[in-house]
Amino acid sequence: MESRPLRYFVAVAEELNFARAAGRLGISPPPLSRAIRRLETDLGVTLFERTTHSVALTAAGEVLLAQARIALDALEAAGQRARRAADPETRLILAVKADGDAGLLEPLLKRYAADPAAVPVTVRLCGWREQPRLLRRGEADAALVHEPFDRTGLDSETLVTEPRMAALAADHPLAARESLVLADLGLRPEELDGYVDGMRGKGRDLAQLLTLVGLGDTVPVLPASVADRYPRPGVVYREVLDAPPVTLAIAWPQQSRSTATAALVRAAMTEAGA
Repeated sequence: MESRPLRYFVAVAEELNFARAAGRLGISPPPLSRAIRRLETDLGVTLFERTTHSVALTAAGEVLLAQARIALDALEAAGQRARRAADPETRLILAVKADGDAGLLEPLLKRYAADPAAVPVTVRLCGWREQPRLLRRGEADAALVHEPFDRTGLDSETLVTEPRMAALAADHPLAARESLVLADLGLRPEELDGYVDGMRGKGRDLAQLLTLVGLGDTVPVLPASVADRYPRPGVVYREVLDAPPVTLAIAWPQQSRSTATAALVRAAMTEAGA
């Protein structure tokens, strides 16, 4: 199976609209529709349920979407790794969300540099939950990532598990308490992940988010390491006793045979005491 029909299929599956998918691909809708029909004929299955008003994936389409993403990522990764192999300077790329390393990044890199298998490291700062995609596409060799994450094609080791803290303005009514529970924030346990994800859009980075906290505009729930590393005037941190803990892991591609990556994983686990 060629990659182009899979790319066309993924675009339609993600957009669930042939016109939007065609625009995304830079083609017109008729050839896109014909390509999807040919793919369905070749596979002998119906991938989409189409009406005049909607497009929906069938059960076969859902399965193909998951597998197509893996296949396309593998193709992209092969190209990335080939290009990097041709580079005369061997480097290891570590993907990290800014302020999402639980304070491990600098001591981890220092420990790693002392390993005989170490190579120079480039730290790639990335967005929230972007690390698994970078690993699967060959754009990173390892990543520090918070659980849960999509482990497809990846191996990982747990590094740190820490409690969660609510960040509040110093004059917030809840700031007078020594600790909180989720109900104080109007949350149930099953709502916490959505609440945390929603906070990501409140500011471009942690500094902006904490500025909003100090102004009384928001109350994020953050890993305890943030409270230790980012004290700010006008902001207090209170442990949320019944919030599920935050777990940081190091992840890498399952097919990796890199001794440099293995040394980085060892350094991370040793530094974290895992």
